[in-house]
Amino acid sequence: MAEMTRRQFLRRSSLAAATLAATPGAAYSQVVGTGGGFSDYRALVCVFLFGGNDSFNMLVPRSDAEYAAYAQARQNLAIAKSDLLPISPASAAGTQFGLHPSMAGVQSLFASGAAALVANVGPLIEPTTKAQFMNRSVRLPPQLFSHNDQQDQWLALKGTTPGNTGWAGRMADLLQGVVANQRMATNASMFGNNLMQAAQETVAYVMGPGGPLQFEGFSTNPGDLLYEQRLAFQRIIEADYGTVYERAFAEVQQRAIEAADTVTAAIETAPPLTTVFPQSQLGQQLETVAKLIAVRDDLQMQRQVFFVAAGGFDSHDRQNEEQPGLLGGISNSIKAFYDATVELGVADSVTSFTQSDFGRTLSSNGDGTDHAWGGNQLLVGDAVFGQRVYGEYPVLEIGAERDVGGGRMIPTTSADQYAATLAAWFGIDDADLDKVAPNLGNFAVRDLGFMI
Repeated sequence: MAEMTRRQFLRRSSLAAATLAATPGAAYSQVVGTGGGFSDYRALVCVFLFGGNDSFNMLVPRSDAEYAAYAQARQNLAIAKSDLLPISPASAAGTQFGLHPSMAGVQSLFASGAAALVANVGPLIEPTTKAQFMNRSVRLPPQLFSHNDQQDQWLALKGTTPGNTGWAGRMADLLQGVVANQRMATNASMFGNNLMQAAQETVAYVMGPGGPLQFEGFSTNPGDLLYEQRLAFQRIIEADYGTVYERAFAEVQQRAIEAADTVTAAIETAPPLTTVFPQSQLGQQLETVAKLIAVRDDLQMQRQVFFVAAGGFDSHDRQNEEQPGLLGGISNSIKAFYDATVELGVADSVTSFTQSDFGRTLSSNGDGTDHAWGGNQLLVGDAVFGQRVYGEYPVLEIGAERDVGGGRMIPTTSADQYAATLAAWFGIDDADLDKVAPNLGNFAVRDLGFMI
């Protein structure tokens, strides 16, 4: 077989590097510092719901007065009280709640104490009232109600400050010396590049839903034609290049191959799970995360943040038809993943949590909802102080004190507080939490108390 030319090498390796998103660098860029490491293992799993989840139909008040306000505000979108799956929060102060009828898996987790919810949380720079919003006397996240901008606010917590790092990326930078012996990056994504895991010094390991992406056209099986092509590629990488740029580029490709091989080999040794995951994109992503957690000792992992995601939540129309499947899919996938962590003996070391662009309007646009602001988020794991609803659940009434128009609710809890509470459990010192969540100092409560 003819060997690749240097031009072919550069073109192919550029494509491969883009696909891998510089994943190998994570395993190497974090080998700095001489920290003693952690004595335990902990992982955070972000489940991002792209499009803006209508979470006021995910968590619904069942108390008579609160439900009546909800039903009137939601018009043709309200779920019948008799169809809601009842939950009994220990912290509800008399208010009764129910979950969407398709979320039986989450209902069971909540009842067992392995799940909690945070009410009306969203991006804020500082505490905000309706009067302040209306008279523009408070700092607000830019471009409210915009998909891309509010996704960035959740993932980066940047407020009005320009920046290209995310809060999980900043955590990885802070911990890089402590976890210097890890053979895989602290941050790993099954859903492509994302701002949450972007960092200044460390690099996220980006893989496909089913695991590491191998370089296109390569095989690891000796004798295959594509294996010979890999050897040819290897010879090009190991050539003596004359410029620092060529040498650096070749080193990146070498590390990419080694990282993919290392993680793939580790996953192949993972014990089979009896837990059955849904045959969905999210189910596949979470199954891969479970396999990676299963081989944490082989990869010498102490701290990991995984990013998985599902789309379809931009419910401008057909919400009544499509929301049951969307929320049911989330519930079933997260329940299966929790069951897998129990099977692996790490349910108290792994915490899953949701984020989404924004909540949606209480009012109907006829067949769906429009972009809004605050919404409800879900937490799952045995380290969660569960069976509770945290934060202040607003009165779901058009024109109420938190409504800035059409049922767009001003958050009563900030995304910075939400992230900082997770970061503290993950191992970030209190003195460094403001680096992770830059707006945290504007809020009286630094820790929401939902982690044990």
